[in-house]
Amino acid sequence: MDITVHGTDPFGNEAYRVLFENIMNDLGEALAIEKAELVLRPETPLFIFSVRLRAEPVSKTIADVSSLREEGSGVHITITDERYAPEILGAMWSMYGRNSVDQQTRFDMSVANADLEAVSKTVIASGEEALKEIIGSVWRSMPEGIKVRHVFITGTVVTVVATEEIMKPEFMKEGAKVHVAMGGSADV
Repeated sequence: MDITVHGTDPFGNEAYRVLFENIMNDLGEALAIEKAELVLRPETPLFIFSVRLRAEPVSKTIADVSSLREEGSGVHITITDERYAPEILGAMWSMYGRNSVDQQTRFDMSVANADLEAVSKTVIASGEEALKEIIGSVWRSMPEGIKVRHVFITGTVVTVVATEEIMKPEFMKEGAKVHVAMGGSADV
């Protein structure tokens, strides 16, 4: 993840770059982000955080985040992306009942009387949810007290413009400019 910070305090810029990177890593979003551009003007106050994602968020199926194989009259699931373990378990309980799901480890489970094709096509996360998670991660990386926010979204570019009290038109224009520079549309 490439991070560029523009601000009035060189020490603060570097500290915020490290903080942003750590938060994105901790929340599991760093791999989804190709580039981030942060504008920090605490004296105004104005904060613009724009991220370009590696790919547009899409719905995830069980087959996208696990290995599946038929096992007798059921299906064995080995989860390869641990973030989705709770969703997969919940979906299997919902579809086949708790008694049909034997969870050997956090990442391995067998589902009795399950259909491989139905299990593999089960959607466990929508693209909209992934986008909300990314926006939430960006919000968490912003300073406390910055409550007035506006979000621009175009394809793989998400830009959050934030201030403390009143969102001035010039803040929105500057945010839109950063959004376009990151590859977003001017029609936001």
